[in-house]
Amino acid sequence: MSKPEIPATSPKSVQLSAGDEVWWCSCGRSKDQPFCDGSHRVTEFEPISFKAEKEGNYFFCQCKLSKTPPFCDGSHKQLAE
Repeated sequence: MSKPEIPATSPKSVQLSAGDEVWWCSCGRSKDQPFCDGSHRVTEFEPISFKAEKEGNYFFCQCKLSKTPPFCDGSHKQLAE
């Protein structure tokens, strides 16, 4: 399996309303991080859907190494800046 690109080494905080649906980029190629812009089409990666159950601030992984995608689990701390 290929490794995703790493567009950033910190999570992206996004405010969502209840019912909002987003598609998280898993390949790291999207220009609209942390969300999918279709750049995965030339890769083996697929975006991950997330629908907010309640209004709030969500922290989306941008290093693409999280074990709890689409959310940050601190995996970026293992990367050298």
